Amino acid sequence: MASTPQESGLQSSLTDLMTSLAVIFILMFCATWNDAREQGKGVRSQILMDLEKELERYIKQDGVEVKADPKDPLSLVILVPEGLLDFAVNQDQIPPNGLVFLRSFIPSLSKAVLKFDENINSIIVEGHTDSTGPDSVNLPLSQRRSMAVVTKSLEALEDTPDSRSKFLNLLSATGRGSVEPYLVDNEVDMSRSRRVVFKIRIRSFEQMGKEFVEHVKTGTTP
Repeated sequence: MASTPQESGLQSSLTDLMTSLAVIFILMFCATWNDAREQGKGVRSQILMDLEKELERYIKQDGVEVKADPKDPLSLVILVPEGLLDFAVNQDQIPPNGLVFLRSFIPSLSKAVLKFDENINSIIVEGHTDSTGPDSVNLPLSQRRSMAVVTKSLEALEDTPDSRSKFLNLLSATGRGSVEPYLVDNEVDMSRSRRVVFKIRIRSFEQMGKEFVEHVKTGTTP
């Protein structure tokens, strides 16, 4: 049965109304999402600043340096004093003074980081080599160095099983080979290039996702 002109007009009006509502909804969602993203930048910056202060408060006695990662706006880099986690050529054994350092440093690092555990994405132990030798040697060597530090780090938390479990959930090891040499006055320092560094990365806006958008919409603090 064919529709009457009146029915056709009504259907057309309903279609136009639904289309307009859909457009309004999309615009409102985009506005909320963009607002959340802008607020997310501010929140992440504040988290990084608070985390940096907390790290410095807990671990400055160990002589480490905390600074922003120039290659990742969501990360902080923890630089260990010279000689502690520097490795001999082609070796993955942690120096004796490095083992002593980790037993003191890791519990302090754990206390600082776990205060922010809901905002932390990962704790990365990053191994490096000097530029001698091919990638086929340097990449696995750097991975073994990072894993050696991870193993000893977890051993340093054996007396605090709850912290150890939470720390382990965030912990990862990666080998970078020789792609990031240690520079002193723009010159490569081969000895200090054979090292391990720690990187703390907070959650991205995308990882905060719907939960953060809801905080923005309701005006609450994430």
